[in-house]
Amino acid sequence: MTTSNSKTLPPYVSYRTFWNFLDGLQAVVPARIDRSFWGEKFSGSTGGQLIGTLKYLKMIDANGVPTLRLKQIVLTKGVQRANLLRQLTQEAYPFFLTELDPANATYAQMEEKLKEHFQIAADVGRKCIKFYIGLAQDGGISLSPFVTRKSKAIHITTSNRKTKRNVSRANDGANENPSDPPAPLNEQLAFPPSPPAQSLGQMLMAKFPDFDPTWTDEVKLRWFQAFDELIQKFPGVKR
Repeated sequence: MTTSNSKTLPPYVSYRTFWNFLDGLQAVVPARIDRSFWGEKFSGSTGGQLIGTLKYLKMIDANGVPTLRLKQIVLTKGVQRANLLRQLTQEAYPFFLTELDPANATYAQMEEKLKEHFQIAADVGRKCIKFYIGLAQDGGISLSPFVTRKSKAIHITTSNRKTKRNVSRANDGANENPSDPPAPLNEQLAFPPSPPAQSLGQMLMAKFPDFDPTWTDEVKLRWFQAFDELIQKFPGVKR
């Protein structure tokens, strides 16, 4: 489905977002999947990643017209859908399924294959692998426990790292006023009382850095991801 020289990256959009989108097509599949269709559902960055995913998986053509594959996956269930997803996965990820043994490959081997075939940052590579794991499992492909366990461990570690950052910031704030006794940990992590969501969203948007086209691709990607998360958390907030 793709070659070593292709610049098109494997899917790295959220796997849940991918399926939420497909499930929304069950009532009717549009004649063309373009920004006028998905613009109210997703931000520009998420929508762009989603369209890239659909093109990579050959679920839409270069003009955004849905293919038979997309319609079949949307309209089928159970074993039929699993068979379609297995075929799709095998075509889309030959560098994982033919160059490696999916039953015993390690996570590091998969990262190496991505770097071998694509110019890709480490954090984007992890998202690519996470999407692949979801698609392969839904297609009934047996995956190495070294890969599935590692993927879950990375997710847990990332969540713990965010919690530690929040605790550290709370402690730093307490150290600025040494005369005051430190607040209990549960109070340090608690957000209320806080301004209304809309007001808080406006405050965060005002502090959000402006996009700089001279940034590296990795920094640009992180900016779009952070901006997308902010828009999703505070709908209606404008820059």
